[in-house]
Amino acid sequence: MEARGETAKQTWTVGEVALLTRLSVRTLHHYDEIGLLRPGARTEAGYRLYTPADLARLWRVLSYRELGFPLAEITRLLDAPPGGEVAALRTQVALLREKQRRTQATLDAALTYLRAAERGEGVPTMTNAEVKGIFDGFDPAEHEAEAQERWGDTDAYTQSARRTSRYGKADWEAVRAELNVIYNRYLTLMAAGTPPGSAEARAVAADHRAHISARYYDASPEMMRGLAQMWVADERFTRNIDSAGEGLAAYQSAAVLAWADEKMNAQP
Repeated sequence: MEARGETAKQTWTVGEVALLTRLSVRTLHHYDEIGLLRPGARTEAGYRLYTPADLARLWRVLSYRELGFPLAEITRLLDAPPGGEVAALRTQVALLREKQRRTQATLDAALTYLRAAERGEGVPTMTNAEVKGIFDGFDPAEHEAEAQERWGDTDAYTQSARRTSRYGKADWEAVRAELNVIYNRYLTLMAAGTPPGSAEARAVAADHRAHISARYYDASPEMMRGLAQMWVADERFTRNIDSAGEGLAAYQSAAVLAWADEKMNAQP
């Protein structure tokens, strides 16, 4: 790299960073504009120069992005006070380890499917024990009779039963991985002391609803409100949710209730 005075070999142009990270120059400019990643130096002509500290921050930005965090939430995490910075890094390490574990489980499932297909055996079915393992001890089959009694005559139950009947192990692994991202976003907000009724928590609640709608059934604000109440009223659900982090059930319930109330109050 061409020398740039005292900063020789210690700064990178926006084009060089784009090549290193495979991000577009436009994306890097956007990060600068929203305050997510502002380059620490400039050339005499005013062009952006990125320092080693900038690249370290960018690595963390990309890690959080990979975990599903929105850009605004990433900015808040990275700009936290020193104590919050350490907590955020610990959270990030924990999330990356969990993602690594889930990725390996998904890879194992995909290899199982591939070997079965190569032998002409078709897609292997899942046992209740396998489903229970994916959901860390929570077996949906144990609640099937109760769910059918409560909601068996609803469109939501029919839609969910139709969708999930086609799910194999890889599908359930993906469902769990998506839910873990949502759980971890709630936990990060909890650790930062963010109120469950805040805009940030309601944004996670909106994504939580999108996950349910995509994977199970079209969830209205009214239905999400009912789910949120069940998470804290039924100790089985509370216990399962809190296995991801103490107090998570109550926090996500309050966040979803705040989101649902906002949506319901906005309806004409």
